[in-house]
Amino acid sequence: MPTVGGMFKRILILVAGVVLGFGLALGAGRLALAWGWWPSRDLSRSMDFVRDVVKLVNENYVDASAVSYDSLSKTAVHGLVESLDAHSEYLEAKDYAQLQEDLSGDFTGIGIQVELRNGRARVIAPIANSPAERAGVQRGDEIQSIDGRPLEKDFTLSSITERLRGRPGTSVLVGFLRPSTQQSLTFALTREKIQLQSVRAPQLLSGGVGYVQITEFSDHTADDFHDAIDSLLEQGMQALVLDLRNNPGGLLEAAVEVAEPFFSRGELIVSTQGRTPRDREEYLSETRGPPLRLPIAILINGSTASAAEVVTGALKDTGRAIVIGEKSFGKGSVQSIFDLPGKQGLRLTTARYYTPSGTSIHAKGIEPQVELILSPEEDSKIRVQQTRADITDPVEFKERFGFTPIPDRQLQAALDVLTGIRILETRKVAAGPRRSIQ
Repeated sequence: MPTVGGMFKRILILVAGVVLGFGLALGAGRLALAWGWWPSRDLSRSMDFVRDVVKLVNENYVDASAVSYDSLSKTAVHGLVESLDAHSEYLEAKDYAQLQEDLSGDFTGIGIQVELRNGRARVIAPIANSPAERAGVQRGDEIQSIDGRPLEKDFTLSSITERLRGRPGTSVLVGFLRPSTQQSLTFALTREKIQLQSVRAPQLLSGGVGYVQITEFSDHTADDFHDAIDSLLEQGMQALVLDLRNNPGGLLEAAVEVAEPFFSRGELIVSTQGRTPRDREEYLSETRGPPLRLPIAILINGSTASAAEVVTGALKDTGRAIVIGEKSFGKGSVQSIFDLPGKQGLRLTTARYYTPSGTSIHAKGIEPQVELILSPEEDSKIRVQQTRADITDPVEFKERFGFTPIPDRQLQAALDVLTGIRILETRKVAAGPRRSIQ
């Protein structure tokens, strides 16, 4: 029968074994960390460094109210993410809510798409029929001040957006520099609910040519586009002009759905490639029934970007469309949206997209097959004409906008190209079996 002393001795041995085992495990862990056996070694070391710096600033900075741990951590994350590229961004709760408004297609503001490039806030394009467009803001204009206050040295897209947006009916004074003329301009703009009409002005032009303009790609763009195409086909459309000028992009999925009717089921429209081979994703057409075959001309310019370039690249790359105008913007990267705690979010560049032939347009743009460059003045006037097609009297138009409507040379070139294609098709029919434009 075991004695009390013997049992106590056994307990001591057991405890010693546990302690020794724990010590050996801890020592092995430290040794493994030092030798790089644990994959999180670099992350742990980096986080320790950041934690030490944040603690040092919090405890020693002269103004204690300016360096709370919460504010320091948010500032650190802003710097971490937004130093990567012009499109990645840490979104605090208010900014994240605004992004969700943008993607839905409706928001309150003055109606401009802005990008940071070379330390300047440049207008990619004013949104169609917005306060900014009606006032005369042009692509390429650089924001200099808001409500009389120059932009801070370390401004961000979020800080600009926050100052430009507000309650409907309130005003904001925005100062611009127009690089083409070195002219400083100031516009007093009244904020309003921007209800984006992403598909505008569908109409049947002479000769059975349909015309559709897409101003951006949001949740409802594809449905609106399909409705417009169906209506034009019922009216006898034989060819199509797709106007993507000044389209800053939007949702990649919406771009794929716009291109789908022109592709057979299962055909590749666009692919995206992340940092590893397994991150490749292909977007295939899910069209039901035969694809729509008709001559297509696409109009683009320097403000045609992102999702608009996906559609242009897919149709050009596969020989389904002739591209006319100016080289596009060249934004060929994909931003993924991640939810963060506290209704915050992260917009992070996770991939680049490629046309069906595997061509990347990032920082390159799409070259038109028929190059026709408009002056900034022509471009600005045509944008106004597009938004006010309801005013058909030239005299009334000049009284309202200060100029007589001018010819749209790029649109006319598209009509000429489509006429040539249809003439060639007619000759093919006369010579033998009909072949569709592919």
